Amino acid sequence: MSDRFSVIIVEDAKLELKGTEEIFRTDIPEADIIGVAMSESELYPLLEKQLPDLLLLDLGLGGSTTVGVDICARVKNDYPTVKVLIFTGELLNEKLWVDVLDAGADGIVLKSGELLTKYEIRSVMAGKRFVFNQPILEIITKRFREEIMREAARRRSLIEYEIDRYDECFLRHLALGYTKEMIANLRTMPFGVKSLEKRQSDLVSRLFPEGEQRGVNVTRLVVRAIELHIIDIENLEADE
Repeated sequence: MSDRFSVIIVEDAKLELKGTEEIFRTDIPEADIIGVAMSESELYPLLEKQLPDLLLLDLGLGGSTTVGVDICARVKNDYPTVKVLIFTGELLNEKLWVDVLDAGADGIVLKSGELLTKYEIRSVMAGKRFVFNQPILEIITKRFREEIMREAARRRSLIEYEIDRYDECFLRHLALGYTKEMIANLRTMPFGVKSLEKRQSDLVSRLFPEGEQRGVNVTRLVVRAIELHIIDIENLEADE
């Protein structure tokens, strides 16, 4: 990419700011750094003076891990032509990554491994969305694989143990602490308490091998359903 473009860098760590400026100077010479800000209050006067083509934004400023998300949302709302690339050391707070993507960020680069390269900058400037560097791609791929494998295991269990939607609903609400009386009152569960007791007994016989079925209570049944991926403990939601 030969066309020149302007950049404002938002970074509150002086040493990291110096390193980032050096990356631009040596690897991305077509970029003109027109301003640097170490806080939210320093940024907005810069934007009013001259809009950059690219805002390179750190998420954590002044001890806050969320201010970068707020800045991204405001910039994307007030200046929609400005591209925002997140450059962050928030390596473990994946919820922040989701929040800033929802706020309109064009990509995220983690301060890990290969750091910032001309590839991410040029990809964003070329109009690509969801631009990530290798460290975050490895994390995303790992989480994607885990989710696919978990869903595949769940589908196998639903077939192997002949679980219908009423079984799943019953087990899910037991996991949420509902009594059989409460479950019987759900719109999605057209069964009385006695029918649910029979269903519970039937589930015990299907989910546990012979010799392990005696004395299985609700807690053990729910744990077994989680072990078999019939219900997902990370996605437990009640029906109306």
